[in-house]
Amino acid sequence: MKKVIHTDNAPKAVGPYSQAVQMGDFLFCSGQISIDPKTNEVFTGDVKTQTEMVLKNIEAVLAAAGMKYGNIVKTTIFLTSMSDFAVVNETYAKAFTEAPPARSTVAVAGLPKGVNVEIEVIAHR
Repeated sequence: MKKVIHTDNAPKAVGPYSQAVQMGDFLFCSGQISIDPKTNEVFTGDVKTQTEMVLKNIEAVLAAAGMKYGNIVKTTIFLTSMSDFAVVNETYAKAFTEAPPARSTVAVAGLPKGVNVEIEVIAHR
């Protein structure tokens, strides 16, 4: 049975989608960008801070479903420039110190709200 996951500790959806959807033991999380959930302000400054904010938002959505980073089995990182790869990778690595999930990283022409990084995850209970 499909269950929509929502938390006020992560940004509200900026379109017609859910923050995450749980199906059985799997959690499919929509991509997160660097929006502060307390103020709904978008941060478009340095990519390291953007990535830290994205990871905090992912953590909040996971927590709303009773999960943690360790439950993530797959991530997809979207970057507006591959020149940001090293900084994003270094920041990302701090969240996944043991048994990191499978991952893809792709360059895209643009992301919502003018941000430079978006990350989506799939988790399993």
